[in-house]
Amino acid sequence: MEQILFLITIFSSFAFSGRCSDVYNYSRNDFPEGFVFGSAISAFQWEGAADEDGRTPSTWDTLVHSRGGPNGDIACDGYHKYKEDVKLMYDMGLDALRFSISWPRLIPSGRGPVNPKGLQFYKSFIHELKRHGIEPHVTLYHNDLPQVLEDEYGGWIDRKIIDDFTAFADVCFREFGNAVKFWTTINEPNMLAMGGYDVGMIPPEHCSPPFGLVNCSTGNSSTEPYIALHNMLLAHASAARLYKTKYKDKQNGSVGITCFAFWVIPFTSSEEDKIATQIAKYFFFGWVLHPLFFGDYPDGMKRIVGKRLPTFSEEESRLVKDSSEFVGVIHYQTVHVAHSDTSGLIILYGNSTLVKFDVLPWGLEGVLEYIKQNYGNPPVYILENGRPTNHHSTLNDVGRVEYLDAYIAAVLNSVRNGSETRGYFQWSFMDLFEFLDSNYTYGLYFVNFSDPQRKRSPKTSAFWYSAFLNGTQQEPMNLSVSSSPGFASQ
Repeated sequence: MEQILFLITIFSSFAFSGRCSDVYNYSRNDFPEGFVFGSAISAFQWEGAADEDGRTPSTWDTLVHSRGGPNGDIACDGYHKYKEDVKLMYDMGLDALRFSISWPRLIPSGRGPVNPKGLQFYKSFIHELKRHGIEPHVTLYHNDLPQVLEDEYGGWIDRKIIDDFTAFADVCFREFGNAVKFWTTINEPNMLAMGGYDVGMIPPEHCSPPFGLVNCSTGNSSTEPYIALHNMLLAHASAARLYKTKYKDKQNGSVGITCFAFWVIPFTSSEEDKIATQIAKYFFFGWVLHPLFFGDYPDGMKRIVGKRLPTFSEEESRLVKDSSEFVGVIHYQTVHVAHSDTSGLIILYGNSTLVKFDVLPWGLEGVLEYIKQNYGNPPVYILENGRPTNHHSTLNDVGRVEYLDAYIAAVLNSVRNGSETRGYFQWSFMDLFEFLDSNYTYGLYFVNFSDPQRKRSPKTSAFWYSAFLNGTQQEPMNLSVSSSPGFASQ
């Protein structure tokens, strides 16, 4: 099995239920005291100001410009509109916001001098959030590596990245740590490894025939995904150790990492499909989580990948084990898995596609139960969960409301069943620059990307989520933008 994703096949005729007809009777007050509800954005997709105030290109900039079409040069213009956006978040009633820090904005050369204007932007943004009672949950790396480091030594496939990432984290901990208590080191390393180094769909666009979904100019799909993720784990653990030894006693924060988690179930009851499903779990869970909790990769994954899978030294194993104080779950879809004689396994999306999701909330319950049962029930924050809709369709996004209503209910079920899930972050607060398909966006707020002012307008989902946060939610079918009170467009 040379390729991680093996073969992704989308079956539109194969039936999951596409709508959720259940009525969920719960409120925010049913969640434990201290449970956090938030929303999320990322630097490259929200900030814009790509060449302003000292920022240098990231690997995302390079990729989108090389392919033509929409880019993130302006995005939502959050770099200039952050005060307006924080006011919208406050009006909605968010407890917290998950956002990321642009490495090439803060340290334009990848290492060395800090950019004072970049530093001031993040200090001002964090201050604005805190002033409005919104807790910042900061992701250090959301796949926007300084292009200069990719050019110099290949980024994540070279161990030099470990020291450079740790130095970047050190700046962030030192400069922002008095106000930030929740740090995520790296966003979905398993998906970055698969998408960036196996099939080449995302930066840095590495792959090799016949596995690439694009025509990559460099890469090795058989080895690089494993090397890249291995270095991500070591970089995470190095940054976590730094925080623990240098900052934790003074700042009293916590450091975790995320895992992209499809829930996976066998396509049939055959033994072959059950085995294929277990293999999928190695890659969607064990690849990241096993080293964090046991100090090594799963035995089953070692058997499959063989010598292509890097090994941890005894010291590295001790460093990685117990380095994550919480697990950040990123979950959108449930998929079926079938055995394939030629490629190992096939992932079947049912009625879903990469931009159209079924409402299958029991899949999120499956993810949380699996983590509880297999990894000692660690603290969990759901750091991304949401549903895309066509960006050019109506503001009355009842389908998104149905999805959020069902999945938040699933989180409550999991908490009642003993999961240590402590927070839920909807993705995304507003429509962001979406690379895979710019026609589909996830926002509670519509952003008019044709308007130089990037006007924000609330969708039905914004009213629903705010009503939920404030204890006054209605059933999805009773909501519409025209009948909802209280939100201003900006």
